Amino acid sequence: MVQFYLGCAVWSYKNWVGELYPVGSRVTDFLSLYSRRFNTVEGNTTFYAVPNAETVTRWVQQTPPNFKFCLKLPKDLTHQGLLKLAIPGALSFIEQMQLLGTHLGPIFAQLPPSYSPNLLEDLQEFIQAWPHQIVPLAVEVRHPEWFEENNFNELKQLLESYNVGRVILDSRPIYSSDDDPQLNSERPKPNVPVEFSITSSFSLVRFISHPQLSINQPFLEDWITPIHHWLNQGKDVYFFVHCPQEERSPSTAKYVQQLLEQHSVPISPLPWNQLEQTPIQLSLW
Repeated sequence: MVQFYLGCAVWSYKNWVGELYPVGSRVTDFLSLYSRRFNTVEGNTTFYAVPNAETVTRWVQQTPPNFKFCLKLPKDLTHQGLLKLAIPGALSFIEQMQLLGTHLGPIFAQLPPSYSPNLLEDLQEFIQAWPHQIVPLAVEVRHPEWFEENNFNELKQLLESYNVGRVILDSRPIYSSDDDPQLNSERPKPNVPVEFSITSSFSLVRFISHPQLSINQPFLEDWITPIHHWLNQGKDVYFFVHCPQEERSPSTAKYVQQLLEQHSVPISPLPWNQLEQTPIQLSLW
């Protein structure tokens, strides 16, 4: 069944208590609570440290059957030079994450700004070694030369030939206004062009939102037609909302759901919207 997956970059964020999580929620309950409000999460945690088997097993136990983790490859693999040298480490990471079973969504490789189109053959060697039959792969490029027409076309052809997803980074909202000095100092994401096209059986979008919803709105409206089109084509769509001020991410993600429903895009109800407005009994242990 084709699915629209909606979520944030993390689940363990204390300032969401009182909005996304009930007052009094404990850190140990955050994943369970999060997974009953959204149906996916971008696993930024694995970019910095690889969880052990016990932790991964606990993730499975705490989440509903249809919940998906879209994990980021560790930076020790993607940010230390040639990708082909990271192939053994990537295969080991995949093996460890298979403990997630059906909870495992696409894994993605976020490449550093220094990784240029001159390394296309290295990227191809890495993609060729990836076990696509076990878990889908997506790639996010950040070097500006990737977005030049010839380089971009070569990248698309490579990804399409192996059914590898292209991570679409939309950072337009945080670069659309220069009137917020605090936001200016919190822009860690690159300002790269947005190309509304996909290269595989799924799409993975990372939307870097502005703290003010009104500034995000025109950019979110740009996504209505592509998402509708991709779902009609039988593609799964993963849509992740980030924000330099992370407190705002859940409400913006909720607005994405509302916007798509208003335009009759065929998506499942958001679990968050279906929760009864009654206190949630948290576990004692």
